[in-house]
Formats: sequence, C-alpha cells, structure tokens
Amino acid sequence: MKLLLASKSPRRRKLVETFNLEVVIVDIKVEEVVDPTLPADKVAETLACAKADGYDSTLLYPDEVLLTADTVVVVDGKVMGKPHDRDEAVAMLHNLSDKTHSVFTGVSLRSADKNVSFTEQTKVHFKKLSDEEIDYYVNTYKPYDKAGAYGIQEWIGMIGIDRIEGDFYNVMGLPVAHIWKMLREQWSADSRQ
Repeated sequence: MKLLLASKSPRRRKLVETFNLEVVIVDIKVEEVVDPTLPADKVAETLACAKADGYDSTLLYPDEVLLTADTVVVVDGKVMGKPHDRDEAVAMLHNLSDKTHSVFTGVSLRSADKNVSFTEQTKVHFKKLSDEEIDYYVNTYKPYDKAGAYGIQEWIGMIGIDRIEGDFYNVMGLPVAHIWKMLREQWSADSRQ
C-alpha cells in the first residue's frame, strides 16, 4: 500500500511514518473555509474532505490511498483553529484554562475505488493556567501552527493537562489507531477477497 499524505504538519508526517508503509507527501489546493452554521463537531471532517477534493491528481490504483486530515478545538461550543498571532494564542489558552474542551480530528481516506471519512473526538481538561505559564509557553514554543494554540506533547501539555478521555494521538492531530483500523478493513489484501 502507498499512502499519499496531504499535510504540511510535521507531527502528522511523523505519526504516519509509524505505519511502516510507503508514504509520499503530496500537495493540495484548498481554501479552508466552512459554513459558519455547520455544527462544531462536523467542521474538521468537512475540512478534511475539502482537502481531499483539492488533490488535483487522479488516484489510479486501489492500493494508493490519499490521507487528509484537519483538527479543531471546540470549547464552549466555539471552534478554535490555529492562532494568527501571539495575542490570539494567549487568548485561546486563557479560554482553555480550567476547562474541558473537545479536540475533533476529521480524516478522509480515498483511493481509486473507495472513499471513507470519519471524525475522532478526544476530551481534554486543562488545570487553571497562570499568566506566567501561558506567556512562557507562547513565547518559547510559538504554537501558531496548532489548533487551540497548544501541543499536548509539549511543555504546556505536560504541566497543564489534568486528564484526557480518548485518543492521545488525536490531540496531536491524527487518530492513528482509527486510521490503521480503516486501512486494514478497507485496503488490506484480506479486505479485497
């Protein structure tokens, strides 16, 4: 199987490499815009499918699978994407402090003859974060490429997260166990017999 990963995220690339499959990084052309009336738990999957639609080459072989994904953080019913600047990152972390939020990662898997998409949800609880902790994290880690302005695997996750309910890797941006299950069920040699 050849996995075509349409992602610029170094975390997603590293996670996909653990599958021990041939992985090729591909480009997509997509404007990441969603209908503001879309329910928050549908945003990530909608964006992942839009990214798959933005792949402009033809998938010719059943064992060539295009993987696209998008992750959003939802707190108090509002979707948080990636912060645009330092002030927005600080505001996001203040908003997440002492609350439980949901991380939704939408995934699309496509080949020449199959198209599967799904959403994975993980609940994450942050302890109350001090201004100093937030400032240190944003100044040191510059989390501008992360939904919700944090990486669970970084310092803020280590000192700030009390508990999670669900897949840890989903919070990193890729629910690897669910993806592996879908690849085995839909694209393994056994599934074609």
